[in-house]
Amino acid sequence: MSVSKSMSDGIGKGKILIVKPLGKIESLLSQLRDEGIKHIYIDPSSLSLSSLSPSSLDYFITVYDSDDAHMKVCSSIDELIKAKSNGKKAGLLVKVKSKSDEDTIVDAAKHDADFVLVDADDWKIIPLENIIAKLQGMKSMILAYARDANEVRTLLNVLQVGVDGVVLEASDIASVRQSLVYMQSKEFKLVYAIVKDVRDSGVGERACIDTASMLKVGEGMLIGSRANFLFLMHNEAIGSEFTSPRPFRVNAGAVHCYTLMPDGKTKYLSEIEAGDEVLIVNKDGKARNAIVGRVKIETRPMRLVKAEVDLDGVKEEGSIIVQNAETIRLVGKDNRLISVTDLKVGDEVLVYAKGSKGRHFGIEVDEFILEK
Repeated sequence: MSVSKSMSDGIGKGKILIVKPLGKIESLLSQLRDEGIKHIYIDPSSLSLSSLSPSSLDYFITVYDSDDAHMKVCSSIDELIKAKSNGKKAGLLVKVKSKSDEDTIVDAAKHDADFVLVDADDWKIIPLENIIAKLQGMKSMILAYARDANEVRTLLNVLQVGVDGVVLEASDIASVRQSLVYMQSKEFKLVYAIVKDVRDSGVGERACIDTASMLKVGEGMLIGSRANFLFLMHNEAIGSEFTSPRPFRVNAGAVHCYTLMPDGKTKYLSEIEAGDEVLIVNKDGKARNAIVGRVKIETRPMRLVKAEVDLDGVKEEGSIIVQNAETIRLVGKDNRLISVTDLKVGDEVLVYAKGSKGRHFGIEVDEFILEK
């Protein structure tokens, strides 16, 4: 039986972001607080010299090789044992250069280290895979250094499990915000909308989004003609006697349609390309990121779907245009997958809907907007 790992004020599900501020820290620390970042890799004595208010100083949890830090970073097993005997929350910093360094990390975990901080330069992925495997069932959190947001994304997905947290060097808030996109668990409140109209709508261009992930039954993408009303378009994991399963694909909709991206912005389907990350959402509203491997835009017969939902007494209506084919499915009541060719007025399908707001280059703004 595995032992659960935890650290106070973590981000997402057991994942934490520890920011190591570079350069002038006062303005960055204020921004970190605004973003909900509590853990900072900094000498507590230098923090006390800052111009931040006492309440702001009390907000942060310091991580450093100092007895004054909330979480002490130790450089040896002996130092770790001493810190733990004094009731200190402590962990071991290990620079991984050889196989023996992995054994040191396991030894630290056996001595009840609250965390191990892995610093790997040349070989980063394979040693972390080994460490994650060896520390299964042990309580020590695995932290790793990240130099930018792209490294954060990689480290969080090593061996599918990923590290428990990262120490990110940052001189501005931009890289922190991008890292949070990769770290925070995402969940959407999906509701059932009643189909009001279904009809053939001629010929147009539709986009198939082929991801580099295997999608499960119940998963798809949020797609729609309005940014505030998005249908859960199911993936092509279901085959038939005429078609083979394509569990990596979402036949998403017409090129003008929006999809919601991991950073909260929207993109037109026509703008998505290989290397982009998109949101994959399941029937319960839980989301994960997937990398786009290819986008196929082709001319096909199309079908229009309009639906309506009641949001606290206000009726919101949305629409989507999709390819007119049996393999294009929405998610209905009792998790039933409904082909767009079988969809009829009165059916209920899962959508993500909220009050109308405008979008400026994908960014939500408060302005009057009317979309039909």
